[in-house]
Amino acid sequence: MIKKKNQKLKKQLSKDVLVQTAISFADKNGIDSLSMRNLAQLLGVEAMSLYNHIQNKDELIDGMVESCVILFSLPKVKGQWKKEMKRRARSVREVLLSHPWLTILLVSRVNIGESMLRYFNDSIGCLVNAGFTYKQADQIINAIDSHIYGFTLQELNFPFKPNEYKSKASEYLPMIPKNDLIYFYNLTKEVAMGKYNGKQNFDFGLDLILDGLKFQSKK
Repeated sequence: MIKKKNQKLKKQLSKDVLVQTAISFADKNGIDSLSMRNLAQLLGVEAMSLYNHIQNKDELIDGMVESCVILFSLPKVKGQWKKEMKRRARSVREVLLSHPWLTILLVSRVNIGESMLRYFNDSIGCLVNAGFTYKQADQIINAIDSHIYGFTLQELNFPFKPNEYKSKASEYLPMIPKNDLIYFYNLTKEVAMGKYNGKQNFDFGLDLILDGLKFQSKK
């Protein structure tokens, strides 16, 4: 019975099944825990059978990245640039938060895939059509993406949850030397007293970047 079940599963195996299973595994356990062996165990097959559908782990990871990047909202090339860049940024952040392992792969892998190339192409096109030069468009994309990736990495790795900020601020306030660090003390006190929730605002930083750029466009 088990043998028949495994034979049926082998026939159903495909690259997409491998990629989607690997994504689910990485979401729960982290990308460093992913191996071809434990992927095969999840699928109930021998590890060697995976290589009928995929060459190696690098190709698997490329497929995982591509499968996630395709979810990014592409800017409308002839749309209003500021609106499109904001929609683009929010979309990327949402996908990155859903897949905590993805950000570091986007900034560290050479093979970024067709979807990422289309994403860059349309982002450049939107900005160039708005009157920015190609050089400016490239630098704008780098600035926005640095905000997206940096903010998201901090959001994913910060040691406290937002609902813990007030209690943690109250806990650490007595440890801060008030006379030496008066401004940091006062900020922490505001969080501890509930005057400020301490939550970082993704759109605040994004708007700073976009508002600072609008005067450089020729349109």
